[in-house]
This record gives sequence, C-alpha cells and structure tokens, in this order.
Amino acid sequence: MLILTWTIQLLAIPVLSPLFTGVIRKMKARMQNRQGASIFQPYKDLRKLFNKDEIISQDASWIFRFAPYLIFAVTLLIGAIIPIFSTYVANQYLSNFLVVVYLLALATFFLALSGMDAGSAFGGFGSSREMTIAALAEGGIIFSFLALAPISRSGNLFEIAKTISTLQFMQFMPITLAFAGFMLALLAENGRFPFDNPATHLELTMIHEAMILEYSGKRLALIEWAAANKSLIFMALAVNLFFPWGMASAGDGSVLLALLWFVAKVSVICAGIAFVESTIAKFRYFRLPDLLFTSFILSVITIGLITFF
Repeated sequence: MLILTWTIQLLAIPVLSPLFTGVIRKMKARMQNRQGASIFQPYKDLRKLFNKDEIISQDASWIFRFAPYLIFAVTLLIGAIIPIFSTYVANQYLSNFLVVVYLLALATFFLALSGMDAGSAFGGFGSSREMTIAALAEGGIIFSFLALAPISRSGNLFEIAKTISTLQFMQFMPITLAFAGFMLALLAENGRFPFDNPATHLELTMIHEAMILEYSGKRLALIEWAAANKSLIFMALAVNLFFPWGMASAGDGSVLLALLWFVAKVSVICAGIAFVESTIAKFRYFRLPDLLFTSFILSVITIGLITFF
C-alpha cells in the first residue's frame, strides 16, 4: 500500500496539472459567455509541441538548452515533497517549507536567465519584471508559511497540515488572513490577473510569455508543462495547508477518497481564479508592489493574532 501511495504522490502533480489548467480556461470561458475549449486541450497542446521541431538561436548558450529540463525537474521534485492527499508520506529533510520556497526560486531564476540568454529584447524586460515580482512575492509566501509553523511547532509541511486539521474554529479564524495573503502570492507567481495575463502576447504587458518567446518544440512543451505543475503545486499548498480536511492520515483505503477531496478543493480554487480573471483587469506594473506588500502584511497580522487564539 505504501508503494502505491508513493507512486500516486509522485505522479499526481504532472498528470493532473494540465487538466486543472484546462478547467480554469473552461470556467473562465463560461463566465464570459463563451463555449471554450475542452478541459483536455492542454494535453493535446503538449502532445503537439512534443512532436514539433525546435529552432534555437545561435547566440543561445547551454543555459537556454538546459533550463527547461531543470525547471521541469524542480516542479516534479516539489510535487513529490508536498502534501497532496495524505499526511503520512512526509520527507523529514525535503518537506520543509523553506526548501519548497527556495526550489521555486531556483526554477524562477533559471527561467529568467533563459529569457535573457537568447539576447531578445522581449526576453530581457520579461525576465526583469519576473524577478521583480518574484522577489516581492516571496515575502508573502514565506510569512504565510511562518504563520502556520508556530502552531505545529514544525516547518515540515506534512506536520503543518496534520496540525491545522485538528484546530478548533476560533483557532482557525486568523489562518484565513494568511490564506488571503498566500492567494495573492499564488496569482503573482503563476502570472495570473491582476499581475499578468496568461493569454497575452502584447509586447508592453506580457511577463511570463516574454521570457519563453524564443522557445519552441519539446523545450517549450516542458516549460508549459512546468508552468502547469507550478500552478497546481500552489493550489495544492493552498488547500492542504490552510484547509487540510479530507486528507488520508494512515496507510489505509482512504487514499482514493482523499484524492477526490483534493480534486474537489482544487476545483474551488480554480473557480476562484476564473472568477477573478473574469471580473477585474490587469493592474499597471507599478501598482503591483503595493498589492504584493498587502500579501506580506496579511501574513504578518496573522502571526500577531495567533498569539491571542
């Protein structure tokens, strides 16, 4: 049973991430009175990209060629060390929240580096904007985890999820503020409204797309797949750390039920993202630091309130 559990843990993020990307697009289309593509369209897009040839600039170095593989591998590693459907498959050394934050920063760093490596003007300004947003968002991410760590007296994400699931209602109330701060960081890190438009190719507004304009074929498929993995990783952390209900707590037959709970909770987050993207416009770039500072402040307030609950 433990082998099956670990297999599901390793495969859940890369297998399900394109599906939830398609779910967000479908929900967003419905909210905008459009038919929208199938929720399985991202799988078809990845298959098409994997079958295409690549064109690589002569000015690109090994960083441009190596970065997609590293970024994708990092997302697979993070997916294997975070709580997805259970609280008993923890890795005592890698499941610390600081390890996850730094691994995410490593992937962002190489993505920005690859955007500049080909010498494209778009890649340069896209990388600059990406690193600015990532630097501002990391404070909100770390402090949202720090708000939870004292409760469980541990930095291990599995221990945090296990402890939060046993809290009383009044103890749980301050955690909603940290959740709000984490959601702002989620939108920023994944290039969602109001920080970025994931569907744009407008030169003056794109951030993530500007960094990957030079990629094609298999490497572009890996980057798109890694972006979907990262999105699902953030949603998994949101639902399993702040609302860790329905997770399997022992190696029994509750794994399937826990997976269904996971899909249901992530679907709610997807609906929230689709609603935000259908109701607000992208903010001006110079307004984004204020919004990210709000994420940081909400988590700091949570840390202060926890001492009273």
